[in-house]
Amino acid sequence: MLEESSNSIGTGQNIAIDHRRFLKKDIRNFSELAQVFHQRPRRASVRNPVAGNYDFLPSTTIPASQNPGFRVPVDRYETNVACPGCGCVCDDLTLKFAGNQLQAISPQCSLAEAWFQDRGRTDRPAVELNCQLASFTVGVNRAAEILRRADYPLIYGLSRSATAGQRAAVELAERIGAVIDTTASMCHGPSIMAIQEFGESTCTLGEVRNRADLVIFWGCHPGASHPRHAERYSVSPPGRYRAGGRSDRTIVLVGPADQVHDWRLDPAGAAADLVIPLERGRDFEAIALLREALRTGSANGLPPELRKLSELMRGCRTGVVFFGLGLVETRMWSGDALPTAGNVNVGALLQLVAEMNAHARFFARRMRLQGDVSGADNVLTWQTGFPFAVDLSRGAPRYNPGEFSASELLNRGDVDACLLIGAETLRYFSRAALDHLQSIPTILLDYPGAEQIIAPEVSFTTAVYGLHAPGTIYRMDNVPVPLRALADTEYPTDEAVLHAIGERL
Repeated sequence: MLEESSNSIGTGQNIAIDHRRFLKKDIRNFSELAQVFHQRPRRASVRNPVAGNYDFLPSTTIPASQNPGFRVPVDRYETNVACPGCGCVCDDLTLKFAGNQLQAISPQCSLAEAWFQDRGRTDRPAVELNCQLASFTVGVNRAAEILRRADYPLIYGLSRSATAGQRAAVELAERIGAVIDTTASMCHGPSIMAIQEFGESTCTLGEVRNRADLVIFWGCHPGASHPRHAERYSVSPPGRYRAGGRSDRTIVLVGPADQVHDWRLDPAGAAADLVIPLERGRDFEAIALLREALRTGSANGLPPELRKLSELMRGCRTGVVFFGLGLVETRMWSGDALPTAGNVNVGALLQLVAEMNAHARFFARRMRLQGDVSGADNVLTWQTGFPFAVDLSRGAPRYNPGEFSASELLNRGDVDACLLIGAETLRYFSRAALDHLQSIPTILLDYPGAEQIIAPEVSFTTAVYGLHAPGTIYRMDNVPVPLRALADTEYPTDEAVLHAIGERL
């Protein structure tokens, strides 16, 4: 399908001409097209600041003043856009641009609107050194010097990146002998540990839409954390075997007694069919009771809400449990997280789901929050063999959550330099961890519009995958979704920055 060029910008700026992307409506007549290409010089091998290496540039920049006949479209629409705003990675958005400025997003989603609007800002400097403007070369040289001198550096984040940037981070970590950790250690790290121990009966979101007649949300508020989850996958959409959509499904919410009655399935306020309140710390007990009822075939000893849930589970054809941080109990859910409950709770749930498959098709899926935390776990797994908290200081990967998790390393004061690729989870670190982070040389790569929790020594503002640069990210069900560039930017990608740092080591 032809798309309007994403290089449309206003008069007085530079216009990147690419002969493969012209549309007839962008050119008033064919004489103008000939004039433009007559001015276009032959491609040459030059330094590409975004790719970070010598390559043939696919287009040539021509000042708009030299092309007075070129008509810039007032508005353009990008359709079927993927949104990294949450783990759903909805790929059906339509974005309206005026030049490079985003004007509107549809369908409406608060997370998508905030993500694209914030990431589309251009007011942050590309490179800063000690909060002062600096050139790209100076910033890269200083970052390389910091990592070169470090005895035990840490690379952390990666969920605001894409596959290319995550691979570059692993390559750099291996080269300097660093510990590399993802934001999973602050959210679903305990879930991953439970999956490693018990396995996971899993599915794609498409299977949920097409087959599930019982959907359970345990320890998560989908209407707030994933606004379009119900609309696209789990509650409302008609499926191949669920043509009635919402009427063909039973929806259950399980959560803290002081919160769950206020939870909704979507921003419009859709309510669940059954709400089960649990006191904090009683999730394992509830799951154990359900497992016992399933084993004995009798639910007589269960509380009324759990008895009803047990009957629904035994009577469904296809069921799925979406579980969130309320079950995992990490610091991202509450500041006083239970230190050992997460992997135990999730392990019990995974066993329940596996045992349910003797009666019906039954699945479990994590409700991942950050846009590409699933991708970061995937990339680390197929690069090092482990999904997060990986130590490469001895030349071979070692995996030990807790010992090699970023927050714990900083809390103990073990690392002497840190490279952050996205800082969105720093607010959940302990005070001691943040204090140590501020006391050591720190390099930050983050998107424009991102909140800065700390003042790094070197800061790079990077291009946004899915807005400024193409890439690949992973949905919460580990399905890879391609991203494409929609607007121009002067910022480099994190992949380019990381490769540039590596070249100077």
